This record gives sequence, C-alpha cells and structure tokens, in this order.
Amino acid sequence: MKKRDLRNLRIVAWIGFVIYLIAMVYFLFFCEKMGRVSGVDYRYNLKPFAEIRRCLQYIYTDRYRYSMTLNLFGNVGCFVPLGFVLPFLSSKRWSFIKVTLLSVSASVLIEVMQLITKLGCCDIDDVILNTCGGMLGYILFLLCRGIYRLVTKRKTV
Repeated sequence: MKKRDLRNLRIVAWIGFVIYLIAMVYFLFFCEKMGRVSGVDYRYNLKPFAEIRRCLQYIYTDRYRYSMTLNLFGNVGCFVPLGFVLPFLSSKRWSFIKVTLLSVSASVLIEVMQLITKLGCCDIDDVILNTCGGMLGYILFLLCRGIYRLVTKRKTV
C-alpha cells in the first residue's frame, strides 16, 4: 500500500473513531431509550457473572429476548472497534495485554462514571463483556493484518 493511500485510510479511520466515541458517549449517558434517565430506579451489580447468567437464562423467552441480546452482544460489540482501530491508528506496537488493559480501564472508567452520575447501570459484568469485546477487536485486527500481509506478499512474488 502506498504511503498516500495508508495516510488517507488512517484519516478515514480517525474520523470513524471519533464518530464511534461520540456515539458511545451518547448511548452510554444520554439515550433515554436505553434507560439513561438520572436517578430513576437506579441499580448496580458488583457480583461477577450475575447479570450474564440472568441474560443467558432469559434470552430464550419472548418477553426478554431483545433486551437480553442487546445487553450481552451490545456490551461486547461496543468495544470491538476499540480493540480493532486503536492498533491501526497508533504508531506504537500494541499487544494483546495492552489492548486488554486499555479495555478494562476504559470500561471501569465508564462504569464508575455511571455509578457517580446514576445514568445507566453500574455493572461489573459490563466490564467483563466490554473487555471481551476489546480483545475480540484486537484478534480481528490481527487476522485482518495477517490476511493483508499474505495478499500483498503474493502480489510481490
């Protein structure tokens, strides 16, 4: 890939990443459809895997299927871009451990902010699911990078 093409791709990735961050802030703190109303029936969970277990228990019932699926896959999915895009944007070398620690740190920061502001629900399971999403994003990044290297190596041979 030419330097100019890589630079343009990084610019697009930065724009996408900024849009992603803005959307995350909106959905985590301001979206009323997601239950982001201050102080109304505030709950928190500090028992690991309690909410995940509850979601898996009720995911097959018609009444709760949408909300349980959104909780499980939404928390994982919202951190996949973090694990995928940051290693691409940064000139530093990222490792699985660094991405995992960043995902844990960012998720804990979000949950503490939700606890303090009483917007959303502070949940240790969200930290677990978000971290899994960040790790999954990094694995996808490594796969894409490996495929790109294989394709470009074959073109030069």
